[in-house]
Amino acid sequence: MIYRSKAPLRIGLAGGGTDVSPYSDLYGGAILNVTVSLSAYASIEPTTDHQISLTAYDRNEQETHELSSELPLTGTLDLLKGVYNRIQKDYPFQTQGLRISTFVDAPAGSGLGTSSTLVVAILGAFVEMLKLPLGDYDIAQYAYQIERVDLQLAGGKQDQYAATFGGVNFMEFFANDKVIVNPLRIRSEYMYELENNLLLFYTATSRESAAIIKQQQANVHDNNQSSIDAMHKLKEQAQQMKEAMLKGKLHEIGEILDFGFQQKRKMATNISNVMIDELYEAAKKAGATGGKISGAGGGGFMIFYCPNNTRYAVLKELNKREGIVRPYTFTKHGLQNWRIG
Repeated sequence: MIYRSKAPLRIGLAGGGTDVSPYSDLYGGAILNVTVSLSAYASIEPTTDHQISLTAYDRNEQETHELSSELPLTGTLDLLKGVYNRIQKDYPFQTQGLRISTFVDAPAGSGLGTSSTLVVAILGAFVEMLKLPLGDYDIAQYAYQIERVDLQLAGGKQDQYAATFGGVNFMEFFANDKVIVNPLRIRSEYMYELENNLLLFYTATSRESAAIIKQQQANVHDNNQSSIDAMHKLKEQAQQMKEAMLKGKLHEIGEILDFGFQQKRKMATNISNVMIDELYEAAKKAGATGGKISGAGGGGFMIFYCPNNTRYAVLKELNKREGIVRPYTFTKHGLQNWRIG
């Protein structure tokens, strides 16, 4: 028997960064995101060789360990090990061996929530194998605990919930890790138009988000008012984006994105850089009305809103530069798991 799962990556449209503690604990955060047709995949295959075999096909990484209930965290394949270790701790199970393999459709550090989505996908495969009684909120919170507490990886809370729930969601974040996911019922023609107008561009650079996020957290701890005010405005941006999408005010989306881009740069240094600024200005000059860096910033994916068929002029401009425009579609489904064999 093989146990499989897949979970979608996400585009954050508004409010990015307000899901990160301590801001969300002190002030409450709000984010609007949507999942796309790029995914993280996980498979678990029981074996009889008394070994735990780990493979990340997209990263060309592989390790084999003697059968144990706890695998050593060495900096390689730690997401896979972290999920295995936590499952064995909380839901101990007997096995003669396992082969755990993963693949992600986007590079690590690209700003689409790859790490958290991968953790959700691996959890999904274990849920399927062990028939664990975990609902969507349980899985998302469990993934957050594994990544942020067990593995001590800096980051926010939105990615785990986006990957688990899927679709278009307005998410609210509060103290004590309380999260409320509000699925939005957006008219189909609005979503088609948004999908048509929104270009997803990979800058051909990945980045280490942890340093940017830690500075953002330090700015809140140190009561850096400029940074905190920017986060307040990003929270307002999430409300503006929610209203624009629900009411079909698509002509406002570029300006709302542009407002958020200007605020996000005030949250921490290195969120933007010369390359990102040049790309952004070039896209706007070609007809985009706004855009943003996906994820923590510093590199990875960017999105550009291109209304009134300006997408073709923006596409032509972006194709002159290093990087690639990535085709995608919006998705309605979150984590899915199944078995075969």
